[in-house]
Amino acid sequence: MSENRTTDLQSEIPEMPAPHVTERVAVGMPGLPFLLIAVPVLFGGIALFIVGIAKAKDSGGALAGILIGAGVVIAIAAFITMFGLTQVAPGEARVCQLFGRYQGTIRQDGLRWVNPFTSRRKISTRIRNHETAVLKVNDSYGNPIELAAVVVWQVRDSAQAVFEVDDFVEFIAIQTDTAVRHIATNYPYDAHDVEGLSLRGNAEEITEKLSVEIAARVGAAGVKIIESRFTHLAYAPEIASAMLQRQQAGAIVAARQTIVEGAVGMVESALTRISEQGIVELDEERKAAMVSNLLVVLCGDRAAQPVLNTGTLYQ
Repeated sequence: MSENRTTDLQSEIPEMPAPHVTERVAVGMPGLPFLLIAVPVLFGGIALFIVGIAKAKDSGGALAGILIGAGVVIAIAAFITMFGLTQVAPGEARVCQLFGRYQGTIRQDGLRWVNPFTSRRKISTRIRNHETAVLKVNDSYGNPIELAAVVVWQVRDSAQAVFEVDDFVEFIAIQTDTAVRHIATNYPYDAHDVEGLSLRGNAEEITEKLSVEIAARVGAAGVKIIESRFTHLAYAPEIASAMLQRQQAGAIVAARQTIVEGAVGMVESALTRISEQGIVELDEERKAAMVSNLLVVLCGDRAAQPVLNTGTLYQ
């Protein structure tokens, strides 16, 4: 039955569409050489412009116009070149677009230079947590329960995170809540049968299934699920007291069963040793009386009170 439930659960996981774009490395170069070249060139262009203005005031002529034009062109070219410089911190990436077209992603940290006409969107590639609010749902038996989970995730493909969904952080939050609700409604809080899985009794198996379902739901956003765990799991307050009594009754029954099994073994051992060592000859009625007395003593929840018999068993 558990295998059929698992198959049904996997078939209910939605199949996300294939991504239209995947991450690739953006064409770029180290930015420090460009910075060391562009700054002097910029000041040189400004100096030429100033010299051309001074020449134009003194004598005019074609030379002044050439100096002014060259200074303006050189300064503008250096200024545009400096726009291609991009700082990338560790744990971050820059998604580059040129006129709406994806050009690549910069993941190497430091000062980098790319096409200055590209737009660069910053995206974090650090490991992050998402903790759901306490959700109130019904388990597979229809009992209202409260549960919450925490998911550890990281951006795996920056292009998919930016272009495949509107807001990948909100997308992860919504899909995580949906997966937690779906898992909770497919399993009971406590399993009545031994073979079935339960949220409380099989936490490792359930959280593994939760991770698989969340990964399937958020895979289109280029996100990798590292781990998921339940942080809160309890019956809803309106049935908590009744379920507590049921759990206590189950514990008492299990304890009594263990006590009875142990008592029967001890009685059997006692009768066997008495018979083997020939301590006393016991007929069937005496054996029944001894078994009854020993079971009362061993299975009772209070201390036994001995009774002195001054006669015989038959008087």
